Amino acid sequence: MSTVAVAGYGAVGRALVARLAARGQEVVVVQRRDPGPLPKGARFRAGDVADPVAARAALGDAGTFVCAVGVRYTGRDFLRDWPRVTQAMLAACAGAGARFLLADNLYMYGPQTEPLREDMALTDFGEKPRARAEVTRLWQAAHAAGRVQAAAVRASDFYGADGANSRIARFGVERLLAGKPALAVDPPDQPHDFTYIPDFAAALETLIDAPEADWGQAWHVPNATPTQSLRQVLTMAAAIAGVPMRLRVLPEAVRRVVGLVDPIVASLGEMRFQWDRPYLVDSSKWAARFGTAATPFEDGLAETVAGYRAALR
Repeated sequence: MSTVAVAGYGAVGRALVARLAARGQEVVVVQRRDPGPLPKGARFRAGDVADPVAARAALGDAGTFVCAVGVRYTGRDFLRDWPRVTQAMLAACAGAGARFLLADNLYMYGPQTEPLREDMALTDFGEKPRARAEVTRLWQAAHAAGRVQAAAVRASDFYGADGANSRIARFGVERLLAGKPALAVDPPDQPHDFTYIPDFAAALETLIDAPEADWGQAWHVPNATPTQSLRQVLTMAAAIAGVPMRLRVLPEAVRRVVGLVDPIVASLGEMRFQWDRPYLVDSSKWAARFGTAATPFEDGLAETVAGYRAALR
């Protein structure tokens, strides 16, 4: 097993590093700041993956460079930073003969009225979706030109015991356990596919191990079925936790007012298409190739509740 370098140590990066280290894989965590204690077998290497020279140095002799970084959640930051990070990491991979694997989302499809498929056209809608579409073009072009073997694993809004920015976890389970109402900043009653963080990490691990024929393309992570709305998922979580289910929905007018002084809240407006209609993800391509199933909500929510309950204690 060749070394895997994982850029970014957020929820998805942590889950992936833990899985790889547990099986004896040599793993290097790359980011600008030392994340602190790492699993046995993993080590830290400082590097700014938005800089091609620093990214190449941080990659070292690793055979795969996984992009699990995050950038500030505004359209301006997405448009400026995501292409820079992608280009720098692709250049690093090209120089080292390494593969590039993107822990991706679904923004590049833009507003849709049918389940999302990997073969849908890239959008030019909005800022954040447009930035993610540009990222897709960059890695696809690098792969097509033979410069870098590249692929993307795409997940929906994720949740789990380590879901710091998750609507289900941080703004749902954590608040319910603290005796507060869960908070929804978007309409909570449309069917919406959610990705369990360990399932996302498992899918990334699967691609790392996959043969060359499975690269050069995007893959959707399977999500729990049947699809539920945010309100339904939080109701399940409250029942598992044994606490009252209360949900406070932020009116759109209030969101717009708050957005006048908070650019991150303001940036939520262009992503409302994920919540004002059914948001469904077709993962049949993954199922046909790899045959794996998603973690049921009952199990994922139980782990999430247990994790947040332990943290509160």
